[in-house]
Amino acid sequence: MALLTHPGLAPAMGRLGTETAFAVLARARQLEAQGRDVIHLEIGEPDFDTPANIIEAAKRALDDGFTHYGPSAGLPEARAAIAAHVGESRGIVIDPDEIVVTPGAKPIMYFAITALCGPGDEVLYPDPGFPIYESVVDFVGATPVPLALRPEREFRLDLDELRDKLSPRTKLLILNSPQNPTGGVLEPADIRAIGELLADHDAYVLSDEIYCRIMYGEIEHASIAAEPGMRDRTIILDGFSKTYAMTGWRMGYGVMPADLASAFSQLQTNITSCTASFIQIAGIEALQGPQDAAAEMVAEFKARRDQVVDGLNAIPGVSCQRPAGAFYVFPQLSGFDRDADEIAARLLDEAGVAVLAGSAFGDVGRDSLRLSYANSRENLREGVRRMSDWLAGARA
Repeated sequence: MALLTHPGLAPAMGRLGTETAFAVLARARQLEAQGRDVIHLEIGEPDFDTPANIIEAAKRALDDGFTHYGPSAGLPEARAAIAAHVGESRGIVIDPDEIVVTPGAKPIMYFAITALCGPGDEVLYPDPGFPIYESVVDFVGATPVPLALRPEREFRLDLDELRDKLSPRTKLLILNSPQNPTGGVLEPADIRAIGELLADHDAYVLSDEIYCRIMYGEIEHASIAAEPGMRDRTIILDGFSKTYAMTGWRMGYGVMPADLASAFSQLQTNITSCTASFIQIAGIEALQGPQDAAAEMVAEFKARRDQVVDGLNAIPGVSCQRPAGAFYVFPQLSGFDRDADEIAARLLDEAGVAVLAGSAFGDVGRDSLRLSYANSRENLREGVRRMSDWLAGARA
């Protein structure tokens, strides 16, 4: 994982990973600058505009003077709005003092792992999974322990494996549902079983629920924070980027016991001071204003999902699960004798299709690709066609 080698860097920097999606995006932009046509299926970002009511709320906030520092944990009115939303959507009682608003949701990952974990601790995390989990665990000197997510289980956790890997050294379990990179969703029965397994352990849970509003009706979202005994040991991570197409706005939040929220707020004071005040006002509008645009995005994502899954499964040697959430597919390439890293690189360079190799998300994904279907149906159709043509040549 070591990517940084400047001789003056602290040793911990050599343990810090990255997100391959941004490197692939940069390479794709280089090709486009040379006149190449590239279909972008690599980046996990909604291709829709932020809803107009949210943009107007931000403009009003600027005019109203929300251009100054705010409390490190977030504006009181933003924390109250988030507490009401999370409480209603998860069926639990949330106090605003249990909310920390951050510039994007990633700081909640960093704060949770930094505040709770260190050398000698183990952190269980999904494999394949969002690469920043393992990166930060390595960075703080804790031990990352992967939990395999396999297509034959619809990319759900194997509860027997979780039971076997839980130990007295387990300090944190990271859950992500709906999941990046697979789109897999933990069923309510899975969440209940995980809560029961943790009853005999002291581990905390970081529950990454950033895609919880992007689900397609096949499975009901469940949060482990609502399970008996788990409320005081769970940190919910959520935000605005995915649901409201606000990736560039950088606003996320964590929900946790009030004493942990104080610790997270102190970390934020040391690192970023606070989240931009006018953006928090826009976030209130996102939660409390019309939800039509968010619902329309989910409906469009579902149609795109079905189009892409059907197209990929029609390619010989490719097998693709139909995910129940998020906007990713994670097809397996069992019919090819080249590894997924080579295939992903050559699809970009030779076919003009930017995808990610599954190895960017962990060892379990080495025979897979990740595609984001946050692109138009026309581009998705063309991308799958180019993949089919190139893969046919690779098989030959």
